[in-house]
Amino acid sequence: MRRTAVVAAAVVAATTAGLPATAWAATGDARVVPVQVTGDPAQRFNLVFLGDGYTAAELPEFRANVDKHLNVLWTLEPFKSYRSYLNVYAVEIESAESGVDCDPGLDAPSRNTPLDMGFWGGCDPSSVQRLLTVDGTAANRYADLVPGTSPANRQLLALGNSDTYGGAGGTNATASGGNALSALITPHELGHSLGGLDDEYDYYQRGVHGLPYTGGEPDSVHHTLLTRAQMISQRRKWWRWLGERSESGGVIGRHEGGLYSGSGVWKPSAHSMMRSLGYYFDQVSRERMTERISAKTRILQDSTPTAEPIGADRVVWVETMYPVSHQLDLTWTLDGRRLRTRARALDLSTLDIPPGVHRLRATVVDPTPFVRDPAVRSSAALTQSRTWTVDTAVTTPLEQAPAAFTLSTPTTDPVGATDVVYVETTHPTDRRHRVRWVLDGRPLRPSGNDRAVDLEPLRLTGSHTLTAATGGHTLSWRIDASVPDTSYSLSEPLLRRGREHIVNGPFTMALTGVDDTPGYLVREFRTDGDGWYNYFGWPTDPDAPFLFTPSGTNIDDLVYGKLGRPRLSPWDDPTPDYGRHTIEHRAIDPSGNIGPAEEFAVTLIPPPPTCTRTVSGRVAGPLVLVNGVTCLDRATVTGPVTVRRGAGLVATRSTVSGPLTATGADAVELLNSTVVGRLTVTATRRDVTFVGGTVHGPVVLSGNRTGERAPVLAGLAVRGPLACVGNAPAPVDLEVSNEVTGPTAGQCANF
Repeated sequence: MRRTAVVAAAVVAATTAGLPATAWAATGDARVVPVQVTGDPAQRFNLVFLGDGYTAAELPEFRANVDKHLNVLWTLEPFKSYRSYLNVYAVEIESAESGVDCDPGLDAPSRNTPLDMGFWGGCDPSSVQRLLTVDGTAANRYADLVPGTSPANRQLLALGNSDTYGGAGGTNATASGGNALSALITPHELGHSLGGLDDEYDYYQRGVHGLPYTGGEPDSVHHTLLTRAQMISQRRKWWRWLGERSESGGVIGRHEGGLYSGSGVWKPSAHSMMRSLGYYFDQVSRERMTERISAKTRILQDSTPTAEPIGADRVVWVETMYPVSHQLDLTWTLDGRRLRTRARALDLSTLDIPPGVHRLRATVVDPTPFVRDPAVRSSAALTQSRTWTVDTAVTTPLEQAPAAFTLSTPTTDPVGATDVVYVETTHPTDRRHRVRWVLDGRPLRPSGNDRAVDLEPLRLTGSHTLTAATGGHTLSWRIDASVPDTSYSLSEPLLRRGREHIVNGPFTMALTGVDDTPGYLVREFRTDGDGWYNYFGWPTDPDAPFLFTPSGTNIDDLVYGKLGRPRLSPWDDPTPDYGRHTIEHRAIDPSGNIGPAEEFAVTLIPPPPTCTRTVSGRVAGPLVLVNGVTCLDRATVTGPVTVRRGAGLVATRSTVSGPLTATGADAVELLNSTVVGRLTVTATRRDVTFVGGTVHGPVVLSGNRTGERAPVLAGLAVRGPLACVGNAPAPVDLEVSNEVTGPTAGQCANF
């Protein structure tokens, strides 16, 4: 690939009151677009997206990729709560050619692109395909076009124009832009580059189970050799989180495998973001990410200067950060005595300070429940202070500063129903500019800190307007308090009754989201109360529905879609989890509103036995089955059907016009089929399954001994009596009722 030189780029216009300008101009082959600007880049963590392999005509696709990556990132804690700590910029770079190198294989042609991105570690045969690399020097030259950012305060994320799965961590992280899983590569790689987190994979090369771990106690905060008892007694690793439900699913404990080893080392959760894309960060990784995000900024942003003594006749002020989810705690002390105020500005003239020299201190602490380690809480990332010497002999020169807003929550996009919205103002020495908050024209009750409003206690719904006013100046935000909704659609099951579904094999699920806010709508689902999982379509096609199968589907030596207990690698237990499973689904909109979780149930039953003979169309009876498994597939049998000892019958969407009798059969399955006559099944040895369909006549099940598999009668319409006697196990209805017009008796008395 020929590397192109960096030429002039767009420079974003300066911001006013901390709000990003909407106008910008471009020259040359690159331009900088502010996506989210929350403050001075020197005081923020700056995330810079770079596009590679996007031609001028494909730049709208790059913008859509950035929107998707960001909206997925904002649904994941701690990014959801701390998105206000980040500035986000996109550098749109026109490429001479479309695509990246060695995509998908080493024999693919090279591409002339500005960042020289390529799979296979930059086309290295000894590397792995998914390793997508970037020319770091070129990437940083383009990133330098973003004013105020530098390698010390930014994270680069280069998106390659490709649908192939791949990415890499480090200070110059990469991800493929168009792959179904690409938006999930971003938080995983940020876990590496920002959080210093390690891979929790139990393999290095896909499809090859990792060797046992042989090293000493890992430095990794989320890997250990210690037992549960040792962690507790030594107060090490994640002992504070043990036994809790993991945010990524399951329970926090000791789960074997990680650091590319298949055994001999343990991680906190079975499947967190660092193990399997799609799940959340668990609490252990989330705590580390919270610390690292906070450390990239200063939670105590600015204050009255502390270098010289100050008088007791002035106002002292501080400016703090404002997470989206909560406010930081501020404590003022004078000579060690706590003052009863939460205000960000303190008028010393109202305190009746005795003559002499005194010590004033302001301490800001982030009370987030994401952190439990006291050492992390007390670190500079989450606790900062300023101290002033107050000398009553000092007279403060008057510094006029007319009331005006200097910084705020951006007004360019809607805020969510549970957000904290904040402003900062100018700071005169003799007064504190008060801020009045108005919601839909009605004043809000003042709080201890008039620089911010926490919307969550207001329990808003719908759309609203929030306004802040000071000294004749106003700022307004649209509050999007409308929650998104999702609906599901499944491929055709054996039986559907409301939100109950019965299947005996693979099925697909499509989730559709609806919201009133522009932008990518994130959809999630979880199975049996396990961790929420991002709905990305299907790994090979973002527009395809998600496929569930009894044992999962192997794609590039990763396993997806096993119903029940997750199976992530080919060597994980493939045993199907037959039975009833609850699937919840919800959506999260670009404003951060989480829609209500709705649910449906899928009951997975074993597949029918393999057919040795298939009959379809019209058949004149009687039909006597003496061996093998006969399958009636949309057949119509006129006359009686008899299943002899050791034989099997599977009827699917078929009709038997006559009695059906099975004695000592191996299996009898009636799936959405009709019997016009008496149905008698006795002494079956393995499988009795009736799902859907109708029997016009009496039904008798007696003496069936089917081992661990109970006889199933679900959604069956019986136009006559139903009797079940001496069956072991007793018949079950899979929570789908049957319709019986005659009397019921024996084990089926409550059917």
